[in-house]
Amino acid sequence: MTTVELPAELAAQFDPNHVSEEVVRLLALELFRKERVSLGRAAELCEMPLASFMDFVASHGVSPLRTSFEELEEERKSVERLGA
Repeated sequence: MTTVELPAELAAQFDPNHVSEEVVRLLALELFRKERVSLGRAAELCEMPLASFMDFVASHGVSPLRTSFEELEEERKSVERLGA
């Protein structure tokens, strides 16, 4: 485990009983946002169920889905070809 000292003003923004959990979640969110880890790996780092981490990600304005418009369009075309 790594210990990090936070400036008092910054630390005051977190619940003192859960600051390490909150910081880990925010760091994992940032790693996911920058596409350095997958959604599943970020959830593992936080020791959270995937669905809970997806909710956390979405609550911070980040889409938990990494599918591009082009990929979605290709899927739509595949479904049309299959007659579904």
